[in-house]
Amino acid sequence: MPFSLIPDRVAACYAEITPDYLKERGITLLLSDLDFTLATKKTRRPDQPLRDWIAELNTGGIQFMIVSNNRSGTRVTEFCAELGVPYQGHAGKPSTRGLEAAMARAGVDRVHTAMLGDKLLTDMLAANRAGVLALMVEPVGGAVTAWQKVLHALQAPFKAACRRRTGKKG
Repeated sequence: MPFSLIPDRVAACYAEITPDYLKERGITLLLSDLDFTLATKKTRRPDQPLRDWIAELNTGGIQFMIVSNNRSGTRVTEFCAELGVPYQGHAGKPSTRGLEAAMARAGVDRVHTAMLGDKLLTDMLAANRAGVLALMVEPVGGAVTAWQKVLHALQAPFKAACRRRTGKKG
């Protein structure tokens, strides 16, 4: 399993990851973290822009599933039920077991799978170790706590390496 913290793409938010972008890369399954990737950790219900984005993915032929390390499954289960999307809980990222279980449930192999997340040490490392396209977003709500600010600063060189490799600014 490769050990890399460098994502394949860094986007400002999930909405930049379009069905066309995914299809151009052969992706038919998008796995996604929830907290700080799609909504803040305190958000209890999905908002309309997130609902619209997931509907756009579905219309574009992209399967979508949330893969979360969240210890309390209640909030995530309710959030996913409102979105009408499956949920793979207790993923154990950066272990690949949650991603592999989600791919098996969806019947999709790693070549046709991408993982969307906001953290290098869990989401991107798991994606790279699993051999799926690693897509990173800036955290929803930004870095708020002192720890989040430190983590955000530590992630900056890896995001910059991704941008250099892909020739993207930002």
